Amino acid sequence: MGSVSLGLFTTKDIKIQIFNDPKVLGVTCHLSHVKADLDFSDPSDMGIACRQTGHITKEMIETINRSKSGEVVFTASKSILFKSMKIRRIFDAKNQTLMYLSYSTKEIQGSHKHSLSTVPLWGTKAWKTLINRDESSFSIDS
Repeated sequence: MGSVSLGLFTTKDIKIQIFNDPKVLGVTCHLSHVKADLDFSDPSDMGIACRQTGHITKEMIETINRSKSGEVVFTASKSILFKSMKIRRIFDAKNQTLMYLSYSTKEIQGSHKHSLSTVPLWGTKAWKTLINRDESSFSIDS
């Protein structure tokens, strides 16, 4: 989608990607991350912003994984040696909110860098439809 140079004497750029949730079609995420053209591994820094851009229905929410760890909905390689960037969707049933967590992983040791964006279901056709069944699916103390 977009690219911003980090300077005249560097090969690093900030790349902006657009990602549409494959199951919740009314959600679009914008992801920014650093791309280093001549390095073996890109930096792990990233940012994410997800927003409702269309209808979100009860049927869409019924198809998603509602476990505490959610499900990976986007993956991109960040190096030639097993480093990847992922976006995981987690459903907070109590607050009727979709959470999108972006983070990077390494096969040997992971990075602690991450970013979070939320999309509340308030005002959508999915609002309050699943709260009784999933009320305890997520809690910050878990």
